[in-house]
This record gives sequence, C-alpha cells and structure tokens, in this order.
Amino acid sequence: MNNKDIVKYFYEVIVSENLLDELSKYISEDCVQRAGEKGIFIGIDGMKQHLLALKKTYPDYTMKIIRQYVADDYVISEFIMRGTHKGDFIGITPTNKVLEITGVDIDKVINGRIVEHGGAANTFETFLEHRLIKPV
Repeated sequence: MNNKDIVKYFYEVIVSENLLDELSKYISEDCVQRAGEKGIFIGIDGMKQHLLALKKTYPDYTMKIIRQYVADDYVISEFIMRGTHKGDFIGITPTNKVLEITGVDIDKVINGRIVEHGGAANTFETFLEHRLIKPV
C-alpha cells in the first residue's frame, strides 16, 4: 500500500473497528503528536490511550475519509467521524445523540508507519447544532 492507502486503512478499519492490537503495524514507536510547531511524544501507547478515550465518549464511532492529499511523506485526510455521544466529553453530559464531526488529520508516514500525527476536529459546529454549547 502507498502512504495514502495506509492512512485511509488505518482510520477506516483499524480505528473504526477498534483493532488496537494492530496499532504497532501502523504507528511508529517514536510517533509524535503535532500541535503547530510543537511536537509531543505519544508513541503507540499514547495513540492507544487517545483512541480508548474517544471510544469512551463515542463507543460506536467510525471514521470515513472523504478526501486525501499527499505531499512528500505527508498525507492530509479530510474525515467525517460519526458516533453516539454516550460518554462525558469536556464536561458535556452524554446526549445519546448520533453526532457527525468533520475534521482534518495530517500524518507523516515513513516506512509504512505514522511517525507524526496532527490535525483538528470541528466539534464547534456540531456541538452548536445539537445545542450542546450556546452562542455567546
């Protein structure tokens, strides 16, 4: 698989089907989370903890990649995450509503594994639409 296919398979299959035992095939032991110019080591365990936290909030969530762009070793993926809000999230009480959240992930892939991960999820519009937050 090329880098684009690896990233798409990772999100749509490994993440969506909660195949956490497969993470080491797709995530580098040295994986770093990018936030602007900052890099925070997360490794395989950090990625696993992140995905477990998401599953507590949205136990049935799935990800669908709708567009991808490749630049050198980077894969930029626009996604739709869909799941039932069953767990507390940043103080928002579970609603049991199915929420769709759009976003963009930016992953750097070297030797078939993600070595850098970053991006943003557009929770604001979804939370506002479902009245989970109020306009100021």
